[in-house]
Amino acid sequence: MADPLPSIIVTGISGNLGQRLLPMLSGFRVVGVDFRPPQADLPLQFVQMDFSLESSCLELIQLLREVRPVAVVHLAFVMDAVRTGILDRDRIWQVNVAGTARVMEAVTEANREWPMVEKFIFISSVSAYGPRLSTPVIEESPLAAHTYTYGIHKMEADRVVQERAPALRGCSVYILRPHIFAGASVENYFMEAFRGIPGGASKRAARMRKRSKRLPCMLPLGNKYLHNRIQFVHIDDVARLVAFILNKTEPKGRRLTIMNVAGRGGPLNYEQCVRLAKAKLVRVPTEKLFRLVLRMLWAIKLSTIPPDVAPYMTSDTVMNTSRLEEFLGSEYENVIRFPIADAFGECFRQEEAKVQAVPAGKA
Repeated sequence: MADPLPSIIVTGISGNLGQRLLPMLSGFRVVGVDFRPPQADLPLQFVQMDFSLESSCLELIQLLREVRPVAVVHLAFVMDAVRTGILDRDRIWQVNVAGTARVMEAVTEANREWPMVEKFIFISSVSAYGPRLSTPVIEESPLAAHTYTYGIHKMEADRVVQERAPALRGCSVYILRPHIFAGASVENYFMEAFRGIPGGASKRAARMRKRSKRLPCMLPLGNKYLHNRIQFVHIDDVARLVAFILNKTEPKGRRLTIMNVAGRGGPLNYEQCVRLAKAKLVRVPTEKLFRLVLRMLWAIKLSTIPPDVAPYMTSDTVMNTSRLEEFLGSEYENVIRFPIADAFGECFRQEEAKVQAVPAGKA
């Protein structure tokens, strides 16, 4: 009789990354945890849990004891309040920051009895470093997120994982700091900006989406804004990296590994992004006016781009990924398959195909 597959727990299984990761986990028995069920046909044990509640810590401890997973992948995090339907700011913090602490506490408690959880993987973000990254940041660079709520929460949760990592007893902890996700399945603020899709919850936004009407891509006046550099990483490459870590034989003595994650090759600048997206670019006179327009579109629920992300959209955001390349070694191109330009470009090929599919005279 064949040995049973080792178990792993994946929080946030219903999110986009969780759904992209699931098909890559055929060598494991997957237990998915989320506040809502995933849309998945693959084998999966699903457990409903809300990490905004203090009781979730005890629930997870019990689940860990029942499942005895060899790894926990923590993906549960609210990025887009509108799309997830979690609008209360305190509840978002409870999920993102307190929830991460609860997951860490549960793993710590479970590993007191025996070191069953051998790996813990947390997905942080480039936004934890803050904006204005003109010099490519390395993993030791200070976390200095401000203004942007999601970035602040990622920074705080990242620090929680670093502080609690030594208490996980025999567990190797990985913090991955990916740049902006790209790919045909990705919907985030940056892709909304370049696609021009009115993602808000208002009736007007819904009418515009139905009629395929687009908002222009905006930047303040000045060449420096067109020359600001940005990186992307294909969401499937991040999923492949997580799967690679789960299957990797652990080197002894390595307890905390932090890695920046971006696609292959050099960064793009905003001018290249506008061209690849075939977006209509509108220039506004100043950064202040740029923020005001974002605030207005947010207030009338035409856009889901939060105004507090403005500093990130008007500055360089570049990371050094040498550690990732060294970590993956000969497998680097097999795991990180997409160059940055290709990952970004895929976001728009699907939209282009839709336009080309409309019969003549019907557009």
